[in-house]
Amino acid sequence: MKITRIYTGDDNESHFEDLEIPLREGPYGSISRYVDVKGVAFRETPKDATMDFHNAPQRQFVITLVGSVEIECGDGSKRQLNAGEILLADDTTGHGHITREITGPRRSIFLPLAEGVDIAAWRA
Repeated sequence: MKITRIYTGDDNESHFEDLEIPLREGPYGSISRYVDVKGVAFRETPKDATMDFHNAPQRQFVITLVGSVEIECGDGSKRQLNAGEILLADDTTGHGHITREITGPRRSIFLPLAEGVDIAAWRA
């Protein structure tokens, strides 16, 4: 399963990275390992809303349920995320990113990662 990660590079700018979450056969389809999270929050943002450069307030998954959003990194790259796509907002320092709601209202779920969660372990 693919997710998009935003992270802060050595240049202090946010960048995109594609990650693959490994799945293993389970009793009912394929499933990943559990990832420890601190909780869940639900958000609804209006169409055409824009949030200028900002950092993720914490490392968190953002899952778009309805609508779509464009994210622009400090390096100028942009990506559109649509319903069903997963973002790992991991740029808690640096210049940050811009969020532009494209279709909406966009409904999304936020899942802040627990302390010490190692995303790099997914690459193994």
